[in-house]
Amino acid sequence: MTHPLHYWRQKNRYYHEDLERLHRFFVPPGLRILEIGSGTGSLLNALQPSFGVGIDWDAEIVAQAQRQFPHLHFRVQDAHTLDKQDPILAEPFDVILLVNTLGYLADVQQVLERLRRFCTPRTRLILSYHNPLWEPLLSLATVLKQRMPLPAANWLSAGDVANLLHLAGYEVIQQGKRLLLPRRIPLLSTLINRFIAPLPGINALCLTEYTIARPQPDPAWDPPLEEQPSCTVVIPARNEAGNIRRCVQQLPEMGSRTEIIFVEGHSSDDTWAEIQRVQDEYQGIRTIQALRQEGKGKGDAVRKGFAAASGDVLIILDADLTVQAEELPKFFRAVASGRCDFANGCRLVYPLKPEAMPRLNQWANRFFAALLSHILGIRIKDSLCGTKALWREDYWQIAKLRQEWGDFDPFGDFDLLLGAAKRTLKILDIPVRYFPRTYGRSNIQHVRDGLRLLQICAFALSRFKGS
Repeated sequence: MTHPLHYWRQKNRYYHEDLERLHRFFVPPGLRILEIGSGTGSLLNALQPSFGVGIDWDAEIVAQAQRQFPHLHFRVQDAHTLDKQDPILAEPFDVILLVNTLGYLADVQQVLERLRRFCTPRTRLILSYHNPLWEPLLSLATVLKQRMPLPAANWLSAGDVANLLHLAGYEVIQQGKRLLLPRRIPLLSTLINRFIAPLPGINALCLTEYTIARPQPDPAWDPPLEEQPSCTVVIPARNEAGNIRRCVQQLPEMGSRTEIIFVEGHSSDDTWAEIQRVQDEYQGIRTIQALRQEGKGKGDAVRKGFAAASGDVLIILDADLTVQAEELPKFFRAVASGRCDFANGCRLVYPLKPEAMPRLNQWANRFFAALLSHILGIRIKDSLCGTKALWREDYWQIAKLRQEWGDFDPFGDFDLLLGAAKRTLKILDIPVRYFPRTYGRSNIQHVRDGLRLLQICAFALSRFKGS
């Protein structure tokens, strides 16, 4: 006999298909996945795990899921008492899912605390749940037999979930809402859910809320230098001959080894020759590579430098030194210690001189940061600072997205930020002081580049809110 859950899933297929799209967006195939409250197993199967385990309290639905998806592993267990005695739970997981499960747990904090034993520092928890504003509508849907009858639920807000995660030893990476019309109505559902639901204000009314979290890092990280990760600093340089030597002189050694890669980009001054002179002068003292750019744009230069990098942690330093090289250890330690996966420079904390960043530029930066924060579901105060840091292994996961997204960003800032958000990396702003140039002129063209940034934000909106 087919379990009633199959009937209700089919009746509300449009809603469940949207849940699948949401999770497929954040979870690439080939990971080890544990799902708490796995139900029919359809979502777990849709994510194409290399090793998938589903836990549910209902023996009948577990048996049917195991028959339907024999390549996955389903168990009847109570999430409150889950342990590693079962061999399939002996190894940690890359992703742990709780999809519409939090509302029916007797003790949410206890379950979240228990799940830590199945985590590594890189594990991601993805929790989805109903917006409490929908409680009256969903209760009515149950009365009208449009929704499966369920026991009394915990109606948790995003703030409640964030607080419970913090108490259980996790930190939130990002939160979001989606799906304003959970039934398929030709044309209307697409119009409302893709174009109206993402709008500020209206987005707060959406049915599905989600939170992505990770285990809190060890605050006491301070190993000896030889045990720390290595580091590569990539310095794109176009018409920056007067700053090359200062870049090397001011750049501190970081971690177990620091590599410097200059990427020269079609300069009309003496930049390339100066890079070669400095490289020769520091031979045997500093590890310096010198590359010439075939393509155009800072983003292309950064990608070329990252492709040649050997360090564990990758850092971008603009050759104009408007952000000082002495600031880079803050970025290195933030990533190497695990406090974040992606360190994003923020120039909008300390006072700014008008000659460093005119008032109009400041407001433009704040606008694009606020817009991107809304789209990505994370807090970013400065989306356009060129100084950033991340793990090399994470960069290559971001780089794979170009096969799907293409090279949409000539600047390199949004390319990395969007990729980091999609790969569920923990992003933190690193406040830095921003100084006027002492050599050369800015390569920014305000009107042209502003229009490009708007196009990039539209692209991000289509991927993150319209997927």
